[in-house]
Amino acid sequence: MAIIIQEITAKADLKKFITFNIKLYEGNSYHVPGLVEDELMTLDKDRNPAFEFSEAIYFLAYKGNEIVGRIAGIINHRANETWNQKYARFSFMDFIDDPEVSDALFDAVEKWAVNKGMNGIQGPLGFTDLDHEGLLVWGFDLPGTMATAYSFPYYQEHLARLGYVKDQDWHEFQIQMPKEVPEKHKRISEIVMQKYGLKIKKFKRIKDIWPYAKKIFQLWNEAYKPLYGYSELSPKQIDYYIKMYIPMLRLELITLIVREEDDAVVGLAITLPSLSKALKKAKGYLLPFGWIPLLKALYGKGDVVDLYIMGVLPEYQNKGVNALLFYDLIPIFNKIGYKYAESNPELELNTKVQSQWEYFDTKHVRTRRAFIKKLAR
Repeated sequence: MAIIIQEITAKADLKKFITFNIKLYEGNSYHVPGLVEDELMTLDKDRNPAFEFSEAIYFLAYKGNEIVGRIAGIINHRANETWNQKYARFSFMDFIDDPEVSDALFDAVEKWAVNKGMNGIQGPLGFTDLDHEGLLVWGFDLPGTMATAYSFPYYQEHLARLGYVKDQDWHEFQIQMPKEVPEKHKRISEIVMQKYGLKIKKFKRIKDIWPYAKKIFQLWNEAYKPLYGYSELSPKQIDYYIKMYIPMLRLELITLIVREEDDAVVGLAITLPSLSKALKKAKGYLLPFGWIPLLKALYGKGDVVDLYIMGVLPEYQNKGVNALLFYDLIPIFNKIGYKYAESNPELELNTKVQSQWEYFDTKHVRTRRAFIKKLAR
């Protein structure tokens, strides 16, 4: 039966595009579904401010009347200007284990990229670093985190057959939670605070964090700017993410490092209780009852904490500010009962971030990969 590729243009069809992922992985122990409404916002050209400087196309693959695959093509013009390249990105990629399906999907997105004047395509990458990025290529026997996407092992085999090669890898780690702050962290933290005039900033009420919200994302821009594929967040994107993320934070798990003289944010850690089990129970929907397990996971006890966003201003990197973050958070993690932390994906070449685990018992548990392919025009 022939594979039919359909471009999705109507907003009503975006839900089919998003929920195919949930149906494909139904019953899989390790897949963590995202929230359908959040992904609808990401893909909606009227709601996602990334479309100020990006364009995208969405394809579904049909075999008869059955959806058997999906893929998105994205061109982030700001990222291309930043990195002096003419690349498209592929994202939201899922398909059954059938080479005819993957051939048809990638043929469609590659032709679109060439017609847009691109000479290469890379991915999986989203509009920004806050979207899922990287294909799982190692570590298939553990549940993912809210910030990552699970994938079947056969995906990478299809990509290799289609001529895609490794561009970059990210590693993810499990960090065992020490019962006490390591002695070296204590000493470094006390020295750093005194030497650079820094203090730890905590919040008791959600309204108290709002004056710092833009500062958090401005630090994110500065800290992540040199990293692979990064696209600087615009003021509208910052407002968008503030409204999306700030209300769902658990305040005791947020740590900011600020300068005493001017209250500037120089370091941050936004950590969250693991929501993986709760998202599996929600099955992609907050309503009617999906919000219940999510609320319990967010404010209850648990074994796992996700290190969702961590960053330090470039001029304060390698000066011990990271130690100061854990100096504050480790006692809080132990009080709640977390046994270990899950890192976000870390670029394998980013030795600065990986050096912060030197004094912890860590285990490399997953590898994600961005692939690239040159396109002939």
